[in-house]
Amino acid sequence: MAAEPDGGDIRVTVDGEELALSREHAAELRDAVGDALTRREEFFRTACEHREDGTYVVERRGADSTGNSTVFDSFAEVRRLFERLPPTFDADALSSAGVTGSRRHMLVRHFAEHPSFPCTLSSRNPLEAEKTS
Repeated sequence: MAAEPDGGDIRVTVDGEELALSREHAAELRDAVGDALTRREEFFRTACEHREDGTYVVERRGADSTGNSTVFDSFAEVRRLFERLPPTFDADALSSAGVTGSRRHMLVRHFAEHPSFPCTLSSRNPLEAEKTS
């Protein structure tokens, strides 16, 4: 993608197709892309945030300290972690990925709550999850 100012318009080339946008429309597009890249989602017990720098944060919903969150380099890193887990897993299975303490339980719950991960809780005590497909 390349952008060049041309008088009053901003010319943007995406995959070989050139678009001419007014400055107002270019600003709206910038804001929409920014909103798509940075967003927060809340679930029953967990929440996540896609940050502008590309990192992905999983945290306890309503928590106010960093001890209740885990930061990943990207959402793709979390997806790879999930894919490496066995069909049925518990918090201990996340230890090998370097996740410690109560964050392991938080991630088990996050995988079960987030719609991008085909997973459900199979047991609450002890906390276990099962991949569904």
